Amino acid sequence: MRVLGIETSCDETAVCLIEADGNFGADFEFKILGNALYSQAKLHEQYGGVFPNLAKREHAKNLVPLLEQVLTQIGATSGQTPLPNELQTLLTREAELFELLVEFFKKYGKPDIDHIAVTYGPGLEPCLWVGINFAKALSLAWNIPIVAVNHMEGHVVLSLMEKEHLAEFEFPLLALLISGGHTELVLSREWMNYEVVGRTRDDAAGEAFDKVARLLGLPYPGGPEISKLAKVARAENSASEFSLPRPMLHEDNLDFSFSGLKTAVRKIVDANPDLSLDDKAALAREFEDSVADVLVEKTMRAIDQFGSNTLVVGGGVSANIYIRERLAYALQNEGEPAKLLVPPPELATDNALMIALAGYFHALNKEFASAENLQANGNLSLER
Repeated sequence: MRVLGIETSCDETAVCLIEADGNFGADFEFKILGNALYSQAKLHEQYGGVFPNLAKREHAKNLVPLLEQVLTQIGATSGQTPLPNELQTLLTREAELFELLVEFFKKYGKPDIDHIAVTYGPGLEPCLWVGINFAKALSLAWNIPIVAVNHMEGHVVLSLMEKEHLAEFEFPLLALLISGGHTELVLSREWMNYEVVGRTRDDAAGEAFDKVARLLGLPYPGGPEISKLAKVARAENSASEFSLPRPMLHEDNLDFSFSGLKTAVRKIVDANPDLSLDDKAALAREFEDSVADVLVEKTMRAIDQFGSNTLVVGGGVSANIYIRERLAYALQNEGEPAKLLVPPPELATDNALMIALAGYFHALNKEFASAENLQANGNLSLER
């Protein structure tokens, strides 16, 4: 089965074509036939975060060129697709995308694709709508079914892969999903069924990284910049005068809160307007330590509470090497039997491979979306 994945939930525009075979289990295998991604991070740097209207425009501008890259990678031949009469009506609010597709369909006929998988939430709704309308247009022109994919499930499914197969693991599975918009602990007792057992009550971990980076005068995206400074401070191993709270660490629940941590950093910065680079490194280290302490403690508590045999870590913040190391160390030294599964750092951030993979399993179950009823849902939950 060939599945085309489309991802536009935030500031990455991505298209990926996979060929997959087998059911959930040891017989499942896949290969990437074509993959293309455009990151908008540099464009949003001036805003210190994602500017939704700019992100939406960039998705509309880049989806067709990315699809052309994928078709070039698979050696698709030139051809022509008759323009559906309904296409302009479908893309009334996507004038630039419509114009690009008109030219695209003059050059390409229907490729060898069985299903189109597209992110429909959670995320920034203006961005989600561009990807959804793009999928609807391709579905209409090529008569290919659509599969609607939960972005967070994509992170879970991708983290379960080792090379081109499913990793060996056992249920119950606990997923720690940490990204710019989400910090969640999700329990799965069986394949593709989820229960959110812990979530952030305000800022997600990724948001906190970006906001603290902005306070320290560091560029966007802030997570990697904070980690670079923190790594320098750890290498020097010098004592720090800064102390930050570990929010909700000792509360009897599995929820998170990082807004107060950001506020604590702001107070330090306001009280010390002339922080040196060494001071900023020390503060970055203390901040990263605080986030890691909370994430690790809550995750280990959840593993113990639910008897989880597998820990999956996904989302953009899962690329943070220090947090990965802390989780691995905790599992090893606390005698927990849970197996740790994390994606390669380059696949931790948003991508279309994860959408294509999750879409494949939904397509196997004949879980197709009606183009008429498919809508963006910025607050979509993993719980059905």
